[in-house]
Amino acid sequence: MMTRNLPIIAVATAPGKAGVGVIRISGSKLNTITHALFKKSLEPRKANVLTLRDASGEAIDQLLAIYFSAPASFTGEDVLELQCHGGPQLLELVMKRCLELGKGDGLVIAQPGEFTLRAYLNDKIDLAQAEAIADLIDAQSEAAVLGAARSLQGAFSDDINELIEEITQLRILVESTLDFPEEEIEFLESAQARQRLQSVVAKLATLRQGAKQGKILRDGIQLVLAGAPNVGKSSLLNRLAGEEVAIVTSIAGTTRDRVKESVSIDGVPMHIIDTAGLRATSDEVEAKGIERSWEAIRLADIVIFLQDSHDPDPAEDALRAQILCAIPPKCPVLEVGNKLDLLDSGVRNDSNSQFLYISAKTGEGVDALKAKILEMVGWGGTQEGAILARRRHLDCLERAADHLDKSEKFAENGNISLELFAEELRLAQDQLGQITGKLLPDDLLGKIFSQFCIGK
Repeated sequence: MMTRNLPIIAVATAPGKAGVGVIRISGSKLNTITHALFKKSLEPRKANVLTLRDASGEAIDQLLAIYFSAPASFTGEDVLELQCHGGPQLLELVMKRCLELGKGDGLVIAQPGEFTLRAYLNDKIDLAQAEAIADLIDAQSEAAVLGAARSLQGAFSDDINELIEEITQLRILVESTLDFPEEEIEFLESAQARQRLQSVVAKLATLRQGAKQGKILRDGIQLVLAGAPNVGKSSLLNRLAGEEVAIVTSIAGTTRDRVKESVSIDGVPMHIIDTAGLRATSDEVEAKGIERSWEAIRLADIVIFLQDSHDPDPAEDALRAQILCAIPPKCPVLEVGNKLDLLDSGVRNDSNSQFLYISAKTGEGVDALKAKILEMVGWGGTQEGAILARRRHLDCLERAADHLDKSEKFAENGNISLELFAEELRLAQDQLGQITGKLLPDDLLGKIFSQFCIGK
């Protein structure tokens, strides 16, 4: 996928019936393929109404053909776009005819993400923008659409490149002084190296916070409702979802497998998993559901440990300890006491507490619960100016911050080492470069683009 130079073809529109279906061809020097299809050359960037015919001369479809000459195209190569009528069988016939007539030029079906990969390899977009294309297609909320669009326009890349440039200028100053070790302290003071580094660190911290918000918008929050049987997990899921998506009865063990529902809380996607009640059981089916519940807890972004505040179970302390051992690092656990409607009226929530009282039955305290969930996962409360980010981006930003932190230590008074200072700057710069694809291993690049849909 990384090295083939053959022309490629794919349907660029979604499967199924539609008014229009688009087929895209990309490659170097597509004039011969274009002439084979329509017996004429096409003027670049001009729409042409043409008829594509089969081998016997019968019309397959009257379509709109637009030719883009390299490098002024999405991929940076010659691109031919065919806008056909959108029937699946018709598109298959058009594809088949194109492959027949393009066989001599090596025309092949594109692999997933290959059009976008070629755009990246031909410097039409960087890697962060390429990933934003997939995110824009997959976006499931208005905020996610706007965030992906900003990344596609280069907002995220511009911030990364600005940081890389500032680190580059600082490296130039540092490395130009390495031959004069006796002047290290004077250099750091005269060039304001520490102040410039602190500025980079502060900008990176701001970018990391924004990227974290963007990842929440892109992936949503994996929220797991855990607890003993019959504490009201299914009732809470129904309350958060706004409809009855889980069966609720007074019989312990009613939920025997995971129930997942996606909702939006203040515009933030939330994937809520109602788990089977955690207890010892001899029921084989329920035991399998409990096993899956523990699996969901291990993959959670936040766990709500729901308890019956009206009739507490003495075994809950042991269950809480089990959950704390099972959850991933840094995953917050919010303890919630259900059945507030059965308690004395004097019970009230403290906004600073890590324990909330709610009534899944009446809805009392649920708004406070929603706000607490968003607070604990790190949501900043605003979608304005947000950009989408991936786990890969956050990891690179975190490693870059670690290297900058080490470089600060090497620049402290009494612990000055310009060689190590410069090396940590270089490593931080490399991590940032991996986000835009300037410094990225080929195997990782192939993995990223293989996740795209065919035709992009």
